[in-house]
Amino acid sequence: MRILVVCGAGASSTFVAHRVNRAAGAAGLAYTAFAGTQLSLPIDLDSADIVLVGPHLTTSLDAIRAAATPRGVAVVPLPDDVFTDTDGTRVLALVRAVPTPGAPASE
Repeated sequence: MRILVVCGAGASSTFVAHRVNRAAGAAGLAYTAFAGTQLSLPIDLDSADIVLVGPHLTTSLDAIRAAATPRGVAVVPLPDDVFTDTDGTRVLALVRAVPTPGAPASE
């Protein structure tokens, strides 16, 4: 799974992406997280399965969904306290909770 983490300038998304990569590796998952910005989003979406949106971009969620949905990319807003998740496990849990295409819905 390819995980795009988006923020305004790319700094905070880089921290989150590194933490998710560490957590995924520790869990034995073949996930790759990478950072992007709101400006690079149109290009970065072509390389992503899921996009995690920084809490400071909540006003842009509709536009991000409009760009991601036609590409089959899931959009997940990150919680306000995402930066307290220093080991990436909470964010990884958010990613793992997103249904994958073709998988049966959980009850």
